[in-house]
Amino acid sequence: MTKSILKVLAGEALDRPPVWLMRQAGRYLPEYRQVRSTAKNFIDFCLTPDKATEVTLQPIRRFGFDGSILFADILLIPMTLGRNVWFVAGEGPKLDPLAADDIASLEIGDVEGILGPVGQTVANLSVALPDKTTLIGFAGSPWTVATYMIEGGGSKDRWNSRRLYWEHPAAMERLLDLIADATIRYLVMQANAGAEVLKLFDSWAEGLPPPMFEDVVIRPTRRIVEGLRAAGVTCPIIGFPKGAGPNYVAYAEQTGVTALALDHGLNTQWALDNLPKNMPLQGQLDPAVLRAGGDALDREIERIISAFRGRPHIFNLGHGITPDVPIDHVEQLVRKVRGE
Repeated sequence: MTKSILKVLAGEALDRPPVWLMRQAGRYLPEYRQVRSTAKNFIDFCLTPDKATEVTLQPIRRFGFDGSILFADILLIPMTLGRNVWFVAGEGPKLDPLAADDIASLEIGDVEGILGPVGQTVANLSVALPDKTTLIGFAGSPWTVATYMIEGGGSKDRWNSRRLYWEHPAAMERLLDLIADATIRYLVMQANAGAEVLKLFDSWAEGLPPPMFEDVVIRPTRRIVEGLRAAGVTCPIIGFPKGAGPNYVAYAEQTGVTALALDHGLNTQWALDNLPKNMPLQGQLDPAVLRAGGDALDREIERIISAFRGRPHIFNLGHGITPDVPIDHVEQLVRKVRGE
């Protein structure tokens, strides 16, 4: 029996789309918060296979999603380049800011050793998940990871990163290539451990002029896809250049990804009219309407399912689920998507 998500990623349009949610393992679940409280810090949480396996399985037990995405974080890769990463409660990720002069000395370390616990988590999940559930591995895309490294954390406009690109293009190119090459090794490990789909998150792809988008988003993403294929990884790859707007077209045509995840701000009809007709799409419910619930949630779910009917589509959010979402709203979403 072929799993529903794999059917869609192979180009099949189903009567009702399969469903999973970005960040479906997370703080909105009390069982997640309980396990999280037993870890000394967030990095330790991600790199403890028993804990990471448990929280990945929790939403599958509770909701029966069609896909299960590995619990980890996109900012594990900087550790393989010798950079410090830590998380501050209420503030998010922190890194030692990276300047252009620092980039020449960066080297890729023992990816498989440093991130080996993630591979073990994937191996655990490949055995523990129900037969119908697709196991999804992931990594952050190079531009997004690079912005965190340069800014020292999250940033509203990625000013230092954009400026470094224009002032020191060779340094930026080297940084993106290093991240891409470390990511290839990381994702090969995940695929070898049992991941059936891989996803690349470019959370900060918004607001880039087309030439820069080509250099910092498309080129390193293509490098990863080609590197994975050269290493013998054949599983589908979903790309998510959040906020890319019209740049989604070039991303779809030039990166080599199998499918596109669409953010909730992208015009649905524009996507249907302009993206490749045979490309599977994923998305694009606004996380705020999931928080709102009620009739508004039902209407938006039906609008999205109706819009994508007749083409390969995986139902998902346009970004991650928020910690304040009531559990009964998620239950409502699953029932509605499945037509129950």
